[in-house]
Amino acid sequence: MNEQKKRVVSIGEVMIEMTRGSDGRFAIGCGGDTFNTAVYLARSGIDVAYATALGDDRYSDGIVSLASVEQIDTGLIMRVPGRLPGLYLIETNPAGERTFNYWRDVAPARELFELADWGRIAEGILSARLVYFSGVTLSLYSNVGLGRFLAILEMARQQGVRVAFDSNYRPRAWKGDLARTRTVFSEALKRVDVAMPTFDDEALLWGDGSPEATIERLQSFGIGEIVVKNGPNSALVVAGGHREFVAVPSVVMPVDTTAAGDSFNAGYMAARLLGTDPGEAAVAGHNLAAEVIQHRGAIVPRKSAAMH
Repeated sequence: MNEQKKRVVSIGEVMIEMTRGSDGRFAIGCGGDTFNTAVYLARSGIDVAYATALGDDRYSDGIVSLASVEQIDTGLIMRVPGRLPGLYLIETNPAGERTFNYWRDVAPARELFELADWGRIAEGILSARLVYFSGVTLSLYSNVGLGRFLAILEMARQQGVRVAFDSNYRPRAWKGDLARTRTVFSEALKRVDVAMPTFDDEALLWGDGSPEATIERLQSFGIGEIVVKNGPNSALVVAGGHREFVAVPSVVMPVDTTAAGDSFNAGYMAARLLGTDPGEAAVAGHNLAAEVIQHRGAIVPRKSAAMH
């Protein structure tokens, strides 16, 4: 590995987040699956940049400021004059499960690979150590944008960049078009080195009957490192010919399950980047997720997300 290649580039969308508190009032923050992961990677001491497009409004300014405070490199955040970021609202039931409502159809993040200066994003990806994206990322782009993104990933892998992916399948983001979703995911999976899906998502999209079935299907794409998250049960980890179920060290009662998978991914990738073996990395992922789900919102207060 080129020693100069140290940076993780996380790609996707960050939105304004409105979370209802126990008093019924809403608190404003921001979040988005790959952005949440970028924050928790940065808190783990990993050099990370976030690639997206925002507007030139004060909410976009706030998102960029937060990224900077979190030590995320903002050089790959494009700004589009006259536009606004997407918005989502979270309602949480007494068990900590969430309902989301989105206003994001005209957010500039959807045009990231069609903006005039999209080549800057390509350069950032090509110079990375690891690129991370999700099925939500894929759902943003038009066929033109997807074609460019997938071509860049292919070039990057040829230059030694590793690619990590969480399917994070959200049917509404794909407008119920199962055939297109599967086609796009299949093209992306051909370009992935590390897959970190959630079993429930895979069962919904592909009809997988078990985490083992998910492993087999992903291995058919040539993916060598796979972690299938299975809620509070365990994670099934397959890497280097070794397979193990990694139990959740201690099951906690969630306050809000927002960003559980995103933070697991960050804990796992950070540990792997620091040289930890896959099984121990999964334990790190479990531990971080357990901390995050005891707080409301995607990004927990800094003191609550102590990382080791």
